Amino acid sequence: MIMVRERVMKVAVVGGGSTYTPELVDGIARLEHLFSVDDLVLVDPAEERLALVAGISQRILAKYGYPGEITFTTDLDRAVSDAAVVLLADQPGIEPRHVNALVSAFGEGAPEVVRIRFHDAPGPALLARSVWDEAAGLEGDTGARALFEAHPERVRWVAFDEDAPVDVDRQGDLDRA
Repeated sequence: MIMVRERVMKVAVVGGGSTYTPELVDGIARLEHLFSVDDLVLVDPAEERLALVAGISQRILAKYGYPGEITFTTDLDRAVSDAAVVLLADQPGIEPRHVNALVSAFGEGAPEVVRIRFHDAPGPALLARSVWDEAAGLEGDTGARALFEAHPERVRWVAFDEDAPVDVDRQGDLDRA
């Protein structure tokens, strides 16, 4: 099934100078018919490394005939505008429809935080720019969950009538995913 583009999708890869970035870019290019990214921005403080990875990424996208735009920057504020969807690498089963639901809920009144709720666990979140400084100050491995628990009135939940995708922490988890 081919999805119809409803809006311009911008993806900012924070840590875009990583050696893992070309693999991510390859996936975006191969799945462009399912997950249309019109503007891909690679962000990293290491300017020299970022330039090298961006060059590789541009060649990958050109190979697939990627129709979008790719840019790179060391400036996070330039890379991301109103909000950021936070996806965790250990939840590979998150699908475009999940991300689209977060973005749509944000478009309906611009809450500070939008979070997915599955039957058995929470999912990804969208954080408005207004909470980024607070999120950046969090410590430990609880992540943005501390924001949700401290200020539940700031969160709009998007419920999915399904179990959460497999959380991949070990090889056996990956085999089940």
